Amino acid sequence: DPACGSAGMFVQTGHFIEDVRHQQANDTVTFHGQEKSDTNTKLARMNLVVHGLDASNVRQGNTFYDQVEHLVGQCDFVMANPPFNIKDWWHASLESDVRWKYGTPPQGNANFAWMQHMLHHLSPTGSMALLLANGSMSSNTNNEGEIRKNLIEADLVECIVALPGQLFTNTQIPACIWFLTKDKKNGLSLDKKKANREGKTLFIDARNLGYMKDRVLRDFTDADIAKITNALHAWQQGENFEGKAYQDEKGFCFSAELKHIQKHDYVLTPGRYVGAVEQEDDGEPFAEKML
Repeated sequence: DPACGSAGMFVQTGHFIEDVRHQQANDTVTFHGQEKSDTNTKLARMNLVVHGLDASNVRQGNTFYDQVEHLVGQCDFVMANPPFNIKDWWHASLESDVRWKYGTPPQGNANFAWMQHMLHHLSPTGSMALLLANGSMSSNTNNEGEIRKNLIEADLVECIVALPGQLFTNTQIPACIWFLTKDKKNGLSLDKKKANREGKTLFIDARNLGYMKDRVLRDFTDADIAKITNALHAWQQGENFEGKAYQDEKGFCFSAELKHIQKHDYVLTPGRYVGAVEQEDDGEPFAEKML
């Protein structure tokens, strides 16, 4: 996690491994984190230690200028919630950086810099997920549209999840989750549960899920989370999924081919693909309803 904050994602991952695999996380995975703030770096290390996890690979430094070279092309998984729409990240030394394989990110917004930095560190079978502002799905300004097009044409985008508003206490900016992978064919991966997803991208519109936890904050129920994850896992695993086979669902999910995305000019907003939920006809004429 190149923007690990207080290491919350590492802690949750550790719990997930121990709950699902019944193994100690330290025996299964090595966490590598980086954080610009000295205070947050110390908090991250403390958080990991308190939860019995190895904190030795959490380091302080500006991710864009001080990357961990030995991790390039080596990470099996990247998960991150980087700060949205950073404007003051650019430096002239980054102009021809090798990380910008799919296009140079705009100097006034770091969203696609984060994404390409993470891709640069993925292994040939690696997968990643990051939370970004909704604008990343549709913006065409300052080369962002071209970068998104190149990522899609390279068949790296696996799934886009549109989230409901009011999920976060620190920002009101609407957000989405990008899932990317370097091995949609599943030809190299040791995880043979996954099917060949070459040329396909899953869109999930979760904006209508969740409930208001209080007057200002929204949250997901366990059923909401299961609905999203089951759709993704069924789509990824095909016949290997332990449950109902994947099916498109109007208003919620759609498995798109490249031609569908090209038709929408490489905009990745799920609402464009999943369509609207069909309303039941109650038999009452519309004109009479309006009386």
